[in-house]
Amino acid sequence: MTNSQALNASNTGAHASGSSEEEKHIVGHIARRLVPFLALIYVVAYVDRTVVGFAKLHMNAAIGLSDAAYGMGAGLFFVGYFLCEVPSNLALSRFGARVWFARILFTWGAITMAMAFVSGPKSFYALRFLLGAAEAGLYPGILYFLTHWFPMRHRARVIGLLVLAQPIAGIVTGPLAGALLETHGFFGLSNWQTLFVVSGLPAVLLCIPTLRLLPESPAHARWLDDHERAWIERALAADRRSYALDPHRNPFAALKDRRVLLLALLFLPFPLSIYGLSLWLPTIIKAFGVTDSTAGLLSAVPYLFAVAGLLIVPRHSDKRRERYGHIVVVSAFAALTMAASAWFRTPALQLFFICLTAFSIYSIQAVVWALPGEFLTGASAAVGIAMINSLANLGGYLGPYGIGIIKDATGSLAAGLYFLAATLLFAVLMTFAVRAALRPQPPASGALARES
Repeated sequence: MTNSQALNASNTGAHASGSSEEEKHIVGHIARRLVPFLALIYVVAYVDRTVVGFAKLHMNAAIGLSDAAYGMGAGLFFVGYFLCEVPSNLALSRFGARVWFARILFTWGAITMAMAFVSGPKSFYALRFLLGAAEAGLYPGILYFLTHWFPMRHRARVIGLLVLAQPIAGIVTGPLAGALLETHGFFGLSNWQTLFVVSGLPAVLLCIPTLRLLPESPAHARWLDDHERAWIERALAADRRSYALDPHRNPFAALKDRRVLLLALLFLPFPLSIYGLSLWLPTIIKAFGVTDSTAGLLSAVPYLFAVAGLLIVPRHSDKRRERYGHIVVVSAFAALTMAASAWFRTPALQLFFICLTAFSIYSIQAVVWALPGEFLTGASAAVGIAMINSLANLGGYLGPYGIGIIKDATGSLAAGLYFLAATLLFAVLMTFAVRAALRPQPPASGALARES
């Protein structure tokens, strides 16, 4: 079966499951009920993991951090994330999304607030590592959770709506952080300490709404009727038939599947570039010679472009039923604009190319995340998605740390931006390898090995 045949089979399954108007109504109903709340949780998560970029503007001098030490500590978040992500997703599969997401919210919120009391490099490293361990499993857990609600043909668009949380968090964080850094702090805390406390509190407060509002599955959603539940089951069953998915496999077989590793390598350049850029963006803009509040406002501009990209690219990919061409073109464009942001020295041009880069690197993530559903389902999806995300998010360590080392060695951020551009070209090459690996094979050789 070719890739287009699989998509056509999935489309046939859609018509078997109900009319297009019925499908549009049900999918829209589910999206309106789930996506805004999940996106809110992810906005808070993304604020808490990136607000350190603004705190750096005052924290480094206060506790004696070099640029390399800051880059290492900022990136250690992803080492904790890497080590705990698969266990966290397995725990989610066992305890349910509602309870496990509430646990994640409380622990990462408390640790973010504790960041106000770091006193040197060692405590900074420790708390950033613990923050990553605490938050591990949220994003892949949400992706796994969505596989129980949306058929494959709608996932790129839905994931795109979810990933909107990342740039929205950037839009919120910049002005808020800039305004707080212009103060002298509150409650006896300095401005950067107050920033951590204010950022971490919403995560703790969201625990109760998560426990009350989030259903475990379609069967537990009181706002769905029996007809809608039956439609979801038929649509997901059609996907399993179309892609020869077996929900009863040993989930740990996914860890040995080379397609999981290849998808992790394909996804790696995007968190590397996103976090490499976002955690240094306040420093880049501050070098324009502006105040903290102006730096906060200007840092929100690239995220507006990222929002536009997420509204355009995943929707276009779903409409055309095509993934790989989108990934190649958008990744190559991102590499070009990232390099241009390093080449030009005029602040306006540099910011313009950073905006175009943000448009690309945020939007294409949603398209990449539509690919695991072509061969992972059930508990295997929980393990496989977590493994892909945990390996790829090591890029979140390499990006900030790599730029910190390069900046200490060269005295400039330009070489670090060229480094990020090179990794995006690597994504272009990996797209062809993934396409070959995910090309449907005869059943005897194309599926994960069964294990008793």
